[in-house]
Amino acid sequence: MSTPSRKIAIWCGIIIATVFFAIFMIMPIITVAGKGFDPAIVLETFRNQIYREGLLNALMISLLTTGMVCAFTIPAALIYDRFEFFGKNKVNLMILLPMILPPFVGALGFQQILGNYGVINTILRGIGLTPVDWLGGGGRFWSVCIVEALHLYPILFLNLVTALGNIDPAMEEAARGFGATPWRRFRQVTLPLLKPGLFAGGSIILIWSFTELGTPLMLGYDRVITVQIFNGITELESNPQPFALVAVLLIISAGLYALSRLAFGSSGTAATGKGITSSRSTELHGWKKLLPTLFFTVVMILSILPHLALLMMSFARKWYGTLIPESWTLLHYKTALSSQLVVPSILNSLSYSTIAMIFSLLIGIIIALLTVRMKIRGGKLLDTMAMLPLAVPGLVLAFGYLSMTAKWDFLRYFLDPIKNPTILLAAAYAMRRLPYTVRAISSGLEQTPEDLEEAAANFGAGPLRRLLKITMPLISANLVVGALFAFSFSMLEVSDSLLLAQKPEYYPVTKAIFELSQMLGQGSYIACAFGVWTMLFLAFTLAAATTLLGKKIGSLFRF
Repeated sequence: MSTPSRKIAIWCGIIIATVFFAIFMIMPIITVAGKGFDPAIVLETFRNQIYREGLLNALMISLLTTGMVCAFTIPAALIYDRFEFFGKNKVNLMILLPMILPPFVGALGFQQILGNYGVINTILRGIGLTPVDWLGGGGRFWSVCIVEALHLYPILFLNLVTALGNIDPAMEEAARGFGATPWRRFRQVTLPLLKPGLFAGGSIILIWSFTELGTPLMLGYDRVITVQIFNGITELESNPQPFALVAVLLIISAGLYALSRLAFGSSGTAATGKGITSSRSTELHGWKKLLPTLFFTVVMILSILPHLALLMMSFARKWYGTLIPESWTLLHYKTALSSQLVVPSILNSLSYSTIAMIFSLLIGIIIALLTVRMKIRGGKLLDTMAMLPLAVPGLVLAFGYLSMTAKWDFLRYFLDPIKNPTILLAAAYAMRRLPYTVRAISSGLEQTPEDLEEAAANFGAGPLRRLLKITMPLISANLVVGALFAFSFSMLEVSDSLLLAQKPEYYPVTKAIFELSQMLGQGSYIACAFGVWTMLFLAFTLAAATTLLGKKIGSLFRF
């Protein structure tokens, strides 16, 4: 590329990315900070017992969820990496099953499992034991932790498997040669080299579970800061307390990120690659070969229990005090399709998600080209900005959009969430999905040599023609994965949808599911029927992404 053309392309890319970040991430955060960082109001947050309890509960949910995930996924990843076993090539796809259902939708199925007359209490009554109030008092707290842990553990598992794949087995063999025990080898050799994977996945889980709104809201657990913020939306004009809660949420999220980085180390890849050293995997024989298979099968069954419960509820005519529904019906699917909320919400979500996908792909391509191909000065800062939405809660951004449009009257002509929230929802979805898009496209560019592009340049092809005819086709699989993630996860975004969609005619899918679940009578059954559609939709997306990227799909879920 000639110097003038290169400079023009770089500056155009930088300006587009900067304007997008300024309007849809920096301005909302600054607006919330300006209204929320009043010392008197912030102090009231810590003085008020209700708010203090909500904050502490959110922190405990975050820490316990992350601890539960780490306790399971570290040994699971080691088993997967160290042994050859029957069905190993299917584990990567199976491990993603919990992610095909948003946790707030899965909470509907979990209520049926843990309710007073749900599956577990039915079993306890059947064997003569006293039923347990799983969803009352402290039981709701633990239910939130379990639902979120079951949904989020694949993120850490994929990162750990990737990190283990980058460790040279010769290092552990050397430690074995010096007489180190298996535990000592793990503690002093393997675990330190796993820190990048622990940081990449653990920090996402830590922040995600701390700022999760949908799960506690669906389970009726209102003693947590995110639900308190949601309930304070109606008081924005008269009560500054919600702004202070959002500001505190933002500060603590950043603190959790910093602490996880300090605890787990940097987010880079392991310093020592496998190189040409042979694989560490051990071939198991006889009945032992089935043990890892049995282990992962049990894990899969436990993790998809909410999915199965949701599916059965969607077909259940009645399910009360029995292990499975007493009778079956298709009525809930018919009712869902005839509901005034369902079909319009699907069309709305398709519209919002399509626009979000275009935004995300456009900005993702620009950032990836600037940082990977053009290697501009300040590229690391730009890449960090692209990853920042993983550390900034969606609840904070959505709340920032509301306060931003309320503060500046001129923005209401273009971005009024009351009149029409389409642009705000699409931008919020795009910002939340941007890290995955950037990672997918950057991964493709890093693996694609520049020789063909340079050859095309030597034959007189211009920059745009080389981009469209050479670069884009070479990374087409990564572009498809980025588009799939941006579109499908936008369809099922929770926090932004619940806050920004305020009129029924603009409800997206997730807001419609929430409203249906709050209806008395058959409302929860109809919401489950609608939830099954979202589950199948996301299952297709993840299956396609896994097929295209294989084990490299773990690189999408990292800072």
